[in-house]
Amino acid sequence: MSDLLESALNPKTVAIIGASENIHKIGGRPIFYMQKWGFKGTIYPINPSREEVQGLKSYPSLAALPEVPELVLIVVAGDKAVEAVEECAQRGVKSVVVIASGFGEVDEAGRATQQRMTDAARAKGMRIYGPNTHGLANFGTGAIAGFSTMFIECPPQDGPIAVLSQSGGMSAMVYGLLRQKGLGVRHVHATGNEADVTVSDMAWAIAHDPEVKLLLLYLENIANPEVLARTAEYARSRDLPIIAVKSGRSASGQKAATTHTGALANEDRTVDAFFKKHGIWRVRDPHAQALVAEAYLKGWRPAGNRLVVISNSGASCVMGADAAEDNGLQMATLAQSTQQAVAKSLPGFATTTNPIDITAALLSNSGLFSEVLPAVAQDPSADMFFINIPVAGAGYDVEAFARDTASFEKQTGKPVAVAAWQDSVADVFRRAGVATFENEGDAVGVLGQLAAHTRLMKEKSVVWHDLPSVQVPDGQHQYLSEAQSLALLSQHGVPVIQHILCRDEDEIRNAFATLGGPVAVKGCAAQIPHKTEYGLVTLNVRDADRAVQVFREQMQKMRAMKVDDPAVLVAAMAQGRHEFMIGARFDPVFGPVVMVGAGGKYVEALKDYAVILPPFSQEQVLAALNGLRMAPILEGIRGEPPVDVVALSAVTVAVGKIMFAAGSKIASLDLNPVMVGAQGEGAVVVDALIERSV
Repeated sequence: MSDLLESALNPKTVAIIGASENIHKIGGRPIFYMQKWGFKGTIYPINPSREEVQGLKSYPSLAALPEVPELVLIVVAGDKAVEAVEECAQRGVKSVVVIASGFGEVDEAGRATQQRMTDAARAKGMRIYGPNTHGLANFGTGAIAGFSTMFIECPPQDGPIAVLSQSGGMSAMVYGLLRQKGLGVRHVHATGNEADVTVSDMAWAIAHDPEVKLLLLYLENIANPEVLARTAEYARSRDLPIIAVKSGRSASGQKAATTHTGALANEDRTVDAFFKKHGIWRVRDPHAQALVAEAYLKGWRPAGNRLVVISNSGASCVMGADAAEDNGLQMATLAQSTQQAVAKSLPGFATTTNPIDITAALLSNSGLFSEVLPAVAQDPSADMFFINIPVAGAGYDVEAFARDTASFEKQTGKPVAVAAWQDSVADVFRRAGVATFENEGDAVGVLGQLAAHTRLMKEKSVVWHDLPSVQVPDGQHQYLSEAQSLALLSQHGVPVIQHILCRDEDEIRNAFATLGGPVAVKGCAAQIPHKTEYGLVTLNVRDADRAVQVFREQMQKMRAMKVDDPAVLVAAMAQGRHEFMIGARFDPVFGPVVMVGAGGKYVEALKDYAVILPPFSQEQVLAALNGLRMAPILEGIRGEPPVDVVALSAVTVAVGKIMFAAGSKIASLDLNPVMVGAQGEGAVVVDALIERSV
């Protein structure tokens, strides 16, 4: 942990500018919390109107303190907050938490004021948390530079979870949900507008706390993804799961985010790709984070995704199997020896295959759990277990069921989740330490997430060692011509359609003779990136005379448009099973971003594509293609052969390498269509457009 972040998370001295005697005011809460929950350092209230605040000597100003505090909490608002930040910087304070709002989240004037404040801090090496924040809380040290009411509603308990959030409200909510489940939380930090310190910065520091076993993030934007990527890599190395909520998934949500923390919204599919690449699991909301926390803290890391379902209801067995499929889990095929062992304990009408229906006989024989569970415990095909109890209570030995389940979990070391909607039943299982949920959807969803996230965290990072040297041709226009675009791609191993650039009628005839018919004839000029809109694309031209006629028409149109270097590109007509698109752009936050999916003229309407961040492997491209809506078509249906997705993935990797090597020199790249044949027939780029960075 850096010294500057240490000064905020584990300070020896804390001052509160705007300190209050009233513990229900923002300036009073931090003093109350630190005194109540074990802060060992020195607290300096600053309030010129009082000699004492909450039993502590009060000082009229920062200058009046006997020493320079490491951390200062600034509760005063507006210009006074800015002045306080500037004074803290001048006096050598290491970190300040600015509670006040009305800065970058409001308007341009607020952003300018926030920047002035930040510049003053950076000039002296001081870090700012906020503004517009609920503050920081480290319950491991008692350093609580925040005012959240939730710390009163749900009293703190130190534990292995860290909550880092741009939003103070969301940090409090996640904390409250976790505490209601009886889980201890060590860190609860809100970064607000992130004028300086971001959630990513905090995550890097907190990931190095050896007591933290689960890291929960709430983000409205990702300002410095390189830090978060480095954090995720380190977290994976020490088996620290990161679960993130990234709000602003919709256009409306993105707009709302800009008025909340002043965040600049990130494109959502790119965010998904970033999280996936770095082993961060994304969930929809804080409730989903709290739902899975206990399971992660048990240290479960499933070896696979094969599930065994056990219930005292046949219908619940069916529901469990449905939930397994919904969550990407396979129903395990139990060994014959396992089924025989189960059959010895169950009535003859019970089901011993998976799912296992122990039937209503459980009411008259409470020992069925203790007999059936050991029988399936060591089955090699079982990676995790789900026990669904739709009915229990009076007449059932629920205490025995819970003990047996807890013993079974300890014996196998594998994930075990229980669904019990009756509070009286669920409470017994929870007291026994068993992960218990209200319904099969939640229980099996958590198991599915554990399996998928474990697989994601174990995935090895891809490194590209053979990057090309990409040179983008000079020119005065924003785009390369199609001929230039195809040439650049071909130079770096991308298969492109056979084509010839022509500037007179003799060249057109020679091109047709060389390529044979039919051909495509297209106007080619850097000034006209979108040729179809101007009637500059003619397909299936079948003789040389027609090609010459089209050439004349297209040259006339381009001259009328005052194109400075008009030409016509004659290309072979490609054959293929399906049209795909491969796109790429240089994102100002994430760098190169590659897209692959359904192509052709309906690409914008269908939006069936995957986003991948370089570097990536062909196997990762294939996995992304399998997630498309069109994936079943790729395998071949109704007698059609499978599509050559291996060739498509190879082209995608080649494009990724071009973008990665070019850095910011290429703003965007659009290959559409990419014609892909049947398995073994390859892929070829038919049309390409490359945009220079300006």
